[in-house]
Amino acid sequence: MKKMSGIKFSGKSIKFSIVLLLALLVTGSAWAEFTPEKVHFLIPGGAGGGWDGTARGVGKALVDSGILKHASFENMSGGGGGKALNHLISTARRQHGTMMVNSTPIIIRSLQGVFPQSFRDTTPIAAVIADYAAFVVPANSKYQSWKEIIADFKKDPKSVKIAGGSVKGSMDHLVPAMAVEAAGGDPLKLVYVPYDAGGKAMAGLLSGDTQVLSTGFSEALGLARQGEVRILAVTSEERLTQAPDVPTLVELGYDVSFANWRGFFGAPNLPAEKADGYRAMLAKMYKTSEWEQIRTNRGWQNLYRPGEEFIKFLENQEKAIGGMMKKLGFLK
Repeated sequence: MKKMSGIKFSGKSIKFSIVLLLALLVTGSAWAEFTPEKVHFLIPGGAGGGWDGTARGVGKALVDSGILKHASFENMSGGGGGKALNHLISTARRQHGTMMVNSTPIIIRSLQGVFPQSFRDTTPIAAVIADYAAFVVPANSKYQSWKEIIADFKKDPKSVKIAGGSVKGSMDHLVPAMAVEAAGGDPLKLVYVPYDAGGKAMAGLLSGDTQVLSTGFSEALGLARQGEVRILAVTSEERLTQAPDVPTLVELGYDVSFANWRGFFGAPNLPAEKADGYRAMLAKMYKTSEWEQIRTNRGWQNLYRPGEEFIKFLENQEKAIGGMMKKLGFLK
């Protein structure tokens, strides 16, 4: 038996201590070493769309701020986002360096059966931004408030036509249906006019074919700043800094809020340390001036929901959207 400073050590205890120390060092380095240096962004739609803008905006902020050394981008359109989702899942073993951008449609299209997978078949990383919905009227519209639209709707639902840049059953349809229901109206009586693009829906509004446009806040903001339209209400819980004079539905007395979030998903069975590394990377991005400039210019709102918080958020939105889709007859 050896004595050192009054503490007794045996040969076995020294050997065990060394083994334990090495194990801790190896484990610690494994956790510490995954700081992403490069990320491949998988985009389920074409160039210029919301997913494309989000992925490239996030990638640019990460690289320009020095958080990330390299970002690559791949647009993979098809199947309403299903082609990219299937690619991420079917090639999971080689996709540990990939983050797929997506948003509320991954929930809607999964519920509709457009593709058989859902967010549960991936590793949800984090929600990053929110683009809240906005209700817009032409600058010369007689309507000065959302309450006036609700009043007319209750008198004669057919007198208020609401346009959207996507098909029936999409977000542009579901959000005003939720708003009408929250005001005590019948969402089944809502006259929704679908257009195959946001620009066409805006043209329909400005030409007088419809009275109201349901769209994303960031899309409405530019035209509102130019004076072509007025935004009557937004679906955020609090007023948005880019439009401080526009009330929320909540403050108008209607218990409804809705965020078209955009976020990122990793391959299924992605190691926990890698998923956490991506989450930490995104959290760090929020503190940079590069991100703040991109976010402000595009009218985005920060919405950081990592890991389990993101999963719970997705489950709650799935429940709310699924319930309205059933009421409108889009789900059995």
